[in-house]
Amino acid sequence: MRLFFGFAVWLVLLSAASGAEPTPVDLVKQAKTVVFLGDSITAAGQYVALVDAWIVSQRWEHSPKIIDCGLASETVSGLSEEGHAGGKFPRPDLAERLDRVLALTKPDLVFACYGINCGIYQPLDEDRFQKYQQGYQRLKAAIEKAGAKLIVVTPPFYDEQRSPKNFSYNGVLDKYSDWLLSQRAAGWIVIDLHGPMTREVQKRRQDDPKFTFQPDGVHPNSDGHWFIARQLIRALGDEAATEAATPADMLKLRGVSADLLPLVQQRMAVLRDAYVGTAGHKRPGVAAGLPVPEAEQKATALTAKIDQLLAAKP
Repeated sequence: MRLFFGFAVWLVLLSAASGAEPTPVDLVKQAKTVVFLGDSITAAGQYVALVDAWIVSQRWEHSPKIIDCGLASETVSGLSEEGHAGGKFPRPDLAERLDRVLALTKPDLVFACYGINCGIYQPLDEDRFQKYQQGYQRLKAAIEKAGAKLIVVTPPFYDEQRSPKNFSYNGVLDKYSDWLLSQRAAGWIVIDLHGPMTREVQKRRQDDPKFTFQPDGVHPNSDGHWFIARQLIRALGDEAATEAATPADMLKLRGVSADLLPLVQQRMAVLRDAYVGTAGHKRPGVAAGLPVPEAEQKATALTAKIDQLLAAKP
């Protein structure tokens, strides 16, 4: 017994001495609560629910609670264009609500995806670019001060074919993404969505010139959300799942019924609306949601149904 204990301690010390940083999947598996921050694409929740469904399908001994705290129109840069939303309200600034979100959700891990709004749909401007960088640096510092880890996702593709401009706005996002990717050298964990999504659209248009993930140029359709989810799942180490044509096919690989998806989506939505509403924000037109305790009760009931499906034979 003493020999086994000594060997176990030696393994722990050896691991610590190696200085190996935890991988993204390590961070997810170790977390009790994972929060997603972002703009309307994250607030829509579809890709978040698909990543959650993948996590559930792994049947880990413990799966983290996933809370989508995305907010439509939001920026990490704190910028807003003149006349946004017809002059009704400026874009929400993440910094205005971030401390409240972190205090309420108490995350161990945060995924953040910002950028498509942060360039304000204008040509590249050094001042705007600098504010984007500063915003992400503040976000990382605040998350780490709260005792959590940050995983950054580069901004999605902007479809200039569907929403043309007299300059390349996707080129602006190239620069924003390149800067985020360069932060890997400083120890940041960065998942590249922008590059793969840009290349995928270009590839698909060789056979179908009208192909799009984003009918309005910005907001992904269901295929677009699945593509986003696949990039995150790939970063979590499951290459086989990313080859699945649909989320249902991904679950089938794990021997899980596609009936899981609507349950996970419902759970995501009830928690999102409750936590975003309770933390508060300055974006009009967002559903307030249930009080958090009531939302948690509903989420627990949905989790029980999810567990029943996981226990059922395929």
